[in-house]
Amino acid sequence: MVKSKQHVSSVRKLRVEKWRGGTALEDARIVELYWERDEAAIAESSAKYGGYCYQIAFRILALREDAEECVGDTWLRAWEAMPPSRPGRLDTFLGKITRNLSLDRWRDCLPASGGVEQEVEAAALAESLNRFLESLPQEKRVLFVRRYWYLCSVEELAAWSGRRRGTVSAALFRLRQGLQEHLEREGFTL
Repeated sequence: MVKSKQHVSSVRKLRVEKWRGGTALEDARIVELYWERDEAAIAESSAKYGGYCYQIAFRILALREDAEECVGDTWLRAWEAMPPSRPGRLDTFLGKITRNLSLDRWRDCLPASGGVEQEVEAAALAESLNRFLESLPQEKRVLFVRRYWYLCSVEELAAWSGRRRGTVSAALFRLRQGLQEHLEREGFTL
């Protein structure tokens, strides 16, 4: 049975909405609740984006309890950040908070860093990575970010994009090669 692109797109949208909690309040209204200091903002955020944030945390930490704790901390950080922040995309805002909290927790298990020089180098690398991502077409950029920022599996990316697993793997391989060439051109040694 051949499915139209429109059908596949609408099915994907429904899956994403279901993954993110379905038909909860609109994001703008949730942000307004934060600005009004209404505790319902936390309940609405949790209802709409709890699963989304949990997936991000669990992919980094791989422990249910730690992931749940990071998600709980996400709501607190969001509460502290709004106001003054008024995010344009609440899902991205909350996802970034969750990811950063999860990475901080994960880093706590690692030995201490190398100091200021290493931090300066990491900042330069981050800027270079951002330039690389900005140079990509949107579809490739989204694929890269979903894989290496949100840690989606190749199977999930294949289902999301409507492509075969091998096609997605090959695209990711080419993206990694492109990143390597970009970093070498900018003076980074790998």
